[in-house]
Amino acid sequence: MTVAQFSARTPARGGSSVAGVTHVRHRHDEKFTVVGNHLAQHRQLSACAIGIGVYIQSLPDGALIGVKVLTARFPEGEARISKALRELEAAGYLERKVERLGGARIVTRTRWYEHPHAAEQVKAPAARPVERPAKTRTEPKPRVVPELTDELKPAAALLARLRQLDPRLLLSETDVRRLAPGVQRWLERGVAPAAAARTLAGELPAGTIRWPRRLLEHRLREWLPPELPPEPEGPKQTPMQTCEGCDRAFRSDEPGRCRDCKGDVH
Repeated sequence: MTVAQFSARTPARGGSSVAGVTHVRHRHDEKFTVVGNHLAQHRQLSACAIGIGVYIQSLPDGALIGVKVLTARFPEGEARISKALRELEAAGYLERKVERLGGARIVTRTRWYEHPHAAEQVKAPAARPVERPAKTRTEPKPRVVPELTDELKPAAALLARLRQLDPRLLLSETDVRRLAPGVQRWLERGVAPAAAARTLAGELPAGTIRWPRRLLEHRLREWLPPELPPEPEGPKQTPMQTCEGCDRAFRSDEPGRCRDCKGDVH
């Protein structure tokens, strides 16, 4: 009987299931090189150019980085090494200048820029900041607190007693003064103080009420009852008059004699 063999490894428990590389971090205390992502993740450079660039940056000053030296160090041939160096020159990392010394001697001056863009920023003059006129800060206008007149005192007393119906409706003296005119409008429209208090303190939201003044201000404005319509007039009654002849009362629009006294005259 043949037993099936599986070549795939069982994933380790506790490992990350997310696709992509997972870094196993290590803090280097010696023999390390700092390389910027502008080189390590350069979009236009080939992998060979990036690798050569990282290697050059790890070398001390005075190290030789000619094509033959690098070809002896890496498995790539001279053509690929030369192309990688030209890429680094075009990107600004590598600078090679041929200088003629005394006689027929020629040397190549080589410079490596760890961050070529930073070097360009140092050479370029700093842009002068644009001076903008300073903004004048306007002080906020203080809110006017209405004076508590004798007319507003019943409304203020109603607001102060709301905390007896619900402790969450505890108002400051300033809040009472601001809300008193709104309560006064309710009272002027025929709402009894007890009915107004029950309405303002009724059906409150659950939990903490952080701003009781705002809640009552909203209710006073949005729940304002309409004005009562005028009372309908009843049938007009003729006024009572006192008879000038017999002193009896009778109804008439004008004073004079009653019907009996008028009959005696005739």
